[in-house]
Amino acid sequence: MPSLSKRTQNFTDSVIRRMTRISLKYDAINLSQGFPDFDPPHKLMDSLADTAHKGPHQYAVTWGAQNFREALAKKQEHFMGRKIDANKEIVVTCGSTEAMMAAMISVADPGDKVVVFSPFYENYAADAILSSAEPIYVSLHAPDFHFSIGELEAAFQQRPKALILCNPSNPTGKVFGYDELKIIADMAVKYDVFVITDEVYEHIVYKPYKHIYMSSLPGMYERTISCSSLSKTYSITGWRLGYIIAPPEIIERAKKVHDFLTVGAAAPLQQAAVAGLEMDDVYYADLLALYSRKRDIFLNGLEALNIRYTKPQGAYYVMVDISEFGYADDLEFCEVLARDVGVGAVPGSSFFHDDINDFIRFHFAKSEKVLTGALERLGTMRKKIKKRSR
Repeated sequence: MPSLSKRTQNFTDSVIRRMTRISLKYDAINLSQGFPDFDPPHKLMDSLADTAHKGPHQYAVTWGAQNFREALAKKQEHFMGRKIDANKEIVVTCGSTEAMMAAMISVADPGDKVVVFSPFYENYAADAILSSAEPIYVSLHAPDFHFSIGELEAAFQQRPKALILCNPSNPTGKVFGYDELKIIADMAVKYDVFVITDEVYEHIVYKPYKHIYMSSLPGMYERTISCSSLSKTYSITGWRLGYIIAPPEIIERAKKVHDFLTVGAAAPLQQAAVAGLEMDDVYYADLLALYSRKRDIFLNGLEALNIRYTKPQGAYYVMVDISEFGYADDLEFCEVLARDVGVGAVPGSSFFHDDINDFIRFHFAKSEKVLTGALERLGTMRKKIKKRSR
């Protein structure tokens, strides 16, 4: 038999989704895979019910239905602060996962280098491999997950084709401030590098922090490929509606890549989602208030249990320090946590390029009842998990 592809031989399954299966196996509260356990807005559900009877049920235009792109352009113009051409600057994708993949394939040739901050969302390394690009990892240093200017410049001096920026960050919850973004932007201009942004948590940023779009910085519109989705903003992770916003010449290339990757996102879901895109600012304020309450409940609970964590500035994840337990393998720790304590988490090593096993990631996109139940179980963690010496 012929051999399978070398580029995929070192792939594992998604550790995040593996932890969901482990949580189900042990009937653990699943704080691993980051999806809400509550319904989308009623306007979206009513729109979906209406669309089920009225359609459309056939292909939309491959790069996105016209009314969806127009509604998305209007919504993002409001938040990004610049005019967006719905016909020339948007590609609608099957979730932000495909958006990031299409962006990578559009800019990277085999052998090109791509800068990735570590810790990173696990898909980014896979995106680089599938694009036949070589990742250059730049550490975000705990506990506040800052980057070293010197380390970042050393990465840029290797002449990468692009840098991937997740802001707000999954898994750390870090929100990159203007000064940090300006450093990245200045280096991107200096070394002539694209910046591919993953901004799916753009509306979940806790006060006093603010989300700043990389494309808004001087000299960055031309070289920024903004990727995002509706999944987290409207609690519709299963709808798989994402998008790329970029200058026309980049979008023309991304359209072709997207067309041959997936043809197009689901037409009826695009139709139904227009109702969400047309909601006013009150919705986004309420969304932030909702997640702010959840964050306070969960973090206050961790504080009361004397569990060390890094306070997230955005998104709905929290990195917890498990070094006190002495486990050399954080995946094993997470399996024990699910089995013996009844709470599912993601081992931090799945996000780090370096061999770091001192963190696990929880998410708090759950009902208050579920979060309270998870905290009660975590209160037994030190009794049920025996500490080890490394």
